[in-house]
Amino acid sequence: MITKIFLSIRDFFGNLRLNRKIQLSLMIIIVPLFILFVLLFTNMYYFNQQYDKIIANATEAGRFSIDFKEDFDYKIYLIIAGHSTFEKEDPYKNIEEAREIVSDLISNTSLIENKHRAEDIMKILGNLEKYSRQIEENKKIGGFYDENIILWENYVQIATSLVHSTMLEYTYYETIGMEQVRSGVAESLQRITILSLTVFAALVIIALFLSVIIPNSIVRPIHKLNEVTNQVAKGDLSVRVRDVNGAEVKRLGKSLNIMIEKIDHLLDAVKKDEENLRAAELELLQAQINPHFLYNTLDTIIWLAEAGKQEDVVDVVSALSHFFRTSLNHGDGMFTLREEERHVHSYLQIQQVRYQDILDYEINIPEELFDTVIPKITLQPLVENALYHGIKNRRGGGRIEISAVLEDGDVIISVKDNGMGMSESRLKQIIANLDDKNHVISGHKIRESYGLYNVNQRIKLKFGDQYGLSITSVYEEGTCIQVKIPYVNPKHGALS
Repeated sequence: MITKIFLSIRDFFGNLRLNRKIQLSLMIIIVPLFILFVLLFTNMYYFNQQYDKIIANATEAGRFSIDFKEDFDYKIYLIIAGHSTFEKEDPYKNIEEAREIVSDLISNTSLIENKHRAEDIMKILGNLEKYSRQIEENKKIGGFYDENIILWENYVQIATSLVHSTMLEYTYYETIGMEQVRSGVAESLQRITILSLTVFAALVIIALFLSVIIPNSIVRPIHKLNEVTNQVAKGDLSVRVRDVNGAEVKRLGKSLNIMIEKIDHLLDAVKKDEENLRAAELELLQAQINPHFLYNTLDTIIWLAEAGKQEDVVDVVSALSHFFRTSLNHGDGMFTLREEERHVHSYLQIQQVRYQDILDYEINIPEELFDTVIPKITLQPLVENALYHGIKNRRGGGRIEISAVLEDGDVIISVKDNGMGMSESRLKQIIANLDDKNHVISGHKIRESYGLYNVNQRIKLKFGDQYGLSITSVYEEGTCIQVKIPYVNPKHGALS
């Protein structure tokens, strides 16, 4: 009798379509689970509401305390340093958004102490607005750079730090309430444990029974699909679903194959976008002009004017005008070697007036190489490194020599100085930084080599990894940096 029942059930499942088999087997499992879920939900609803409220408050407080301090401090610094304006950065918008968040925290918390903490943050935000307006007024009436820096360091950053620490306290005391909720959940779970075990035991028996009577025609093709998805999860996008049985599974396999192909195409697109973004970041950083160079040049012009050296004033102003016209020029980021030579000549002309007792230079680039294209502002950072980290660190006069030669179809540009040079360990560190993908602007030594890193990366992004910078240096004798770029044939306008 039992055998007949088993056979009839097996035949019934065997005659069903694949989707019907899955639906029926799932319903047998899902219906009891749904009933158990309803019981659990009604019992746990109150605790979940409390958890959600506490976690939402803690999460909002944590996000605010991190994002607000970093963003606000950085925006105020950009404005003070002259890299941006109040209209562009709009720090008051950050304050208003922060006030909205704090207002929500005041309304949502059930702890009196946390209400007071949030109210304290609201007062600090008012002080931040006052400091910001004071900085804005200073900027309008004449700059007051030093006074604004003091306001930023001694008031703005302290205020944002107070906001940060107070928010951490708010978050800490909000999370303490989780322990009380946890105790209630534990008691509730203990009461329904027996019921859950009973239901699950019954479901296990049913599942075992179904695993015997449902044909392997469901399991085997799914295993094949699973093998393919595992390979995809490991990063192998060359795999495809093949030789599976069942119309439904075949359709699923076809869709999976299409999805894998699209993922492959998307990954290629993302890599290309990342390369483009990296190139844009390097171009943006290269386009920034060192304000200290401008300030020092203006001081030099004032000094020359006071000394009555009118011709020198005209020469320096003319060189500075050409330098800025080239630096701020928009386009595809490429110069001819002629334009690059003029740009670095303007820079050296200005610096020679400032350091006339210690600086001498010579530029020797053959005219037949002038039409070769090069990423804009490539040589000036190399010359700046030679001046500030080479010649200025030695006693007596120094000399910078810039030359170019054609070698095996490539142009080799050399920037050589007879400055202090570098030790072997320092040279190795600089060379390692040239291709460091995690290169960041932090620390004295890394800042020294960032200009070289920037130039090297822009050359490689434009022409390929076989091009870029090479450095040789001998301590107390000097340094030579060579730039390797492809030669452009002026007659054909293409890379030779």
